[in-house]
Amino acid sequence: MIPRELRYTEDHEWVRLEGDEARVGITHHAQQQLGDIVFVELPPRGKKVQRGERLATVESVKAVGEVFAPLSGEVVATNDALVGSPDLVNKDPYGQGWLCTLRVTAPGEADALLDAAGYEAFVQRSG
Repeated sequence: MIPRELRYTEDHEWVRLEGDEARVGITHHAQQQLGDIVFVELPPRGKKVQRGERLATVESVKAVGEVFAPLSGEVVATNDALVGSPDLVNKDPYGQGWLCTLRVTAPGEADALLDAAGYEAFVQRSG
């Protein structure tokens, strides 16, 4: 269930590293906790973020979730399909439900991300 090729944060974001870019989304666990997603506020292209800063907002029928930047960088792409179909985050969180792509400015930060086994253990510990 947890893709092995991705890296993860304890805030339930996933990262797919591709050279100097990182595609970002929220994990299956996060979307499950939120419930049916009805709106996604994506960051504007060109926005510069530091690791840990708010990157996007995901709204569901029962909660509003903040998505934090897992790495520092500049937003170079957003998943515009989510504007009309925010439920893609529920249906395919690791595929069509991605949120944005960052051009990473501090690659060493990736060392602090969890691998799949580490994230799985974290989710089990945190309930």
